[in-house]
Amino acid sequence: MEILILGAGVIGLTTAYYLSEQGHKISILDKNPDAGLETSYANGAQLSYSYVAPLAGPGVIGKVPKWLLNPDSPLRFRPSLDPGDICWNLQFMKACNASQSDQTTRELLQLSFLSRDLIHEMINSEKLDFDFQPSGKMVLHRSTASFNTAVQLLDFQRQLGCEQFALNTEECIEKEPSLAPLKNQITGGIYTPSEEAGDCYKFCQNLKTILQARGVQFLFNQEISQLQSNGSSNVSVLLKDRQVLSADHIVVALGCESTALLKALHITVPVRPLKGYSLTLPIENDGKAPNTSITDFERKVVYARIGNRLRIAGMADLVGMNKKIDQQRINALIQEARAVFPEAGNYAQAEQWAGLRPATPKGKPVIDATRYKNLWLNIGQGALGFTLATGSGKLLADLVAGKEPTVPARLFSLNNA
Repeated sequence: MEILILGAGVIGLTTAYYLSEQGHKISILDKNPDAGLETSYANGAQLSYSYVAPLAGPGVIGKVPKWLLNPDSPLRFRPSLDPGDICWNLQFMKACNASQSDQTTRELLQLSFLSRDLIHEMINSEKLDFDFQPSGKMVLHRSTASFNTAVQLLDFQRQLGCEQFALNTEECIEKEPSLAPLKNQITGGIYTPSEEAGDCYKFCQNLKTILQARGVQFLFNQEISQLQSNGSSNVSVLLKDRQVLSADHIVVALGCESTALLKALHITVPVRPLKGYSLTLPIENDGKAPNTSITDFERKVVYARIGNRLRIAGMADLVGMNKKIDQQRINALIQEARAVFPEAGNYAQAEQWAGLRPATPKGKPVIDATRYKNLWLNIGQGALGFTLATGSGKLLADLVAGKEPTVPARLFSLNNA
């Protein structure tokens, strides 16, 4: 079969990888000149299989007024009268309860654990080189209340298959000596040895090379005008140069850009952009930068070593399709990083980046067929795109092939988004 994948980010590439194993003729289309140049380019770099709890949690709504008033808050909203934005916001607030959060976490863990197994298989079979590091992850807590709450959740997490340990301040520093300057600020931490890190852009470039060797065709610098129904139950792709592309199957893996394209086909997907920011800092003092991946719970900032660089990422701005770097947000991120790892490197030399995470209100991706027999969706992985990529790609490939997926497909259907 001929399969056209729209999007050369990590989701589109992993989807192509598993579909190519089935022997199909595959093309990947992207408006950029290369693979992995959008949201996949400089994400948080954490492969965070055990930490998949959605942003919509039971305590979020009470924090919204404070976040709205604080320009440096980790989550920032822009008021919008767009009906789609209003609907998304209402669905998000509806999902902010313990019952929905627990259910979403259980479902996402099935996909993340599958992804962990699959990426390990891929690393071993393909000899990938993307600064992969089985570093473990430590979530730092500055307040006694938040640390005690995290400790109380350990039994729940263990029931779901997550191996985690509570560490006191001294144990945190023993595990990660670079945290010593924070000794008087850390109450404790939760350590998960199974978490990993890697450079998502390099991962995408590795996959591109593998796919090209398999005969996959890349159509770069091709901008989509619209998806159009041809009068039957099939869809084709109209490009800006008026060229029309057809295929036996078309997979939409365009992240936030999927929403507008699908709207023309009267397919409504609850995917909105959450802009995140990152710094990539060349490490100058090895012992002053962490080897373990770190999440600063109160500050909502993550740190991950990728080779000789430190990736620092955080914040979530619900401000539409605006990809511009907000220097105020970057400055706040630099300030946070300097306070935690002041001697890791020269922050004036850090690469600055902003990207749009394709988020759904519940925090679950949409991996599903549509009412058009040749059109499929693999979108909405949010901040977990790298973590969920291999599982998402395999699930979609199984659905296209008519196979029974390892993870129940209904969990990630459009109706359950």
